[in-house]
Amino acid sequence: MFASRSCFAAVALIGALLISACTITPPPGVVAARATAPAAPAVSGQTLNDYKARIAQRIFERNPSLVLKGTPQAMLRSFVLVSFTVDGSGRLVESSVYRTNGDDDAEATALASLRRASPLPAPPARLLNGNGQLELFEGWMFNDNGQFQLQTSHSPQATTID
Repeated sequence: MFASRSCFAAVALIGALLISACTITPPPGVVAARATAPAAPAVSGQTLNDYKARIAQRIFERNPSLVLKGTPQAMLRSFVLVSFTVDGSGRLVESSVYRTNGDDDAEATALASLRRASPLPAPPARLLNGNGQLELFEGWMFNDNGQFQLQTSHSPQATTID
């Protein structure tokens, strides 16, 4: 009797292990439908990334002597992440350094270049929060010469240190 219970328990354990190793795979049509579902269309024809590209363009236009043309160096002098808020008309409501490596000159340049670009392009209404504002982040990437590119639209960095 003990042997038959042990044999039954062993068979049950092996069966449980086999079942637990199985996976449930949906039919290929369901997987393909999920993979090819179209993305939601952009309302007003402008995404957040499109808007950030417009902001970058305005910053570049208003600060031409500070904009780095070409490839950023492999080891950047500084990276300054700025947090800023714009209202529905593009007016800069507030800005501050969110993250930095402690380079005071780079921080001051990033904030000043943002202020010089104000007013920024008006954001699409659908991006505004309940207060009629849009909160954003942008990264300023500085070379040793003090010129910058923005993280939103930078060129690929150099891969070697010269």
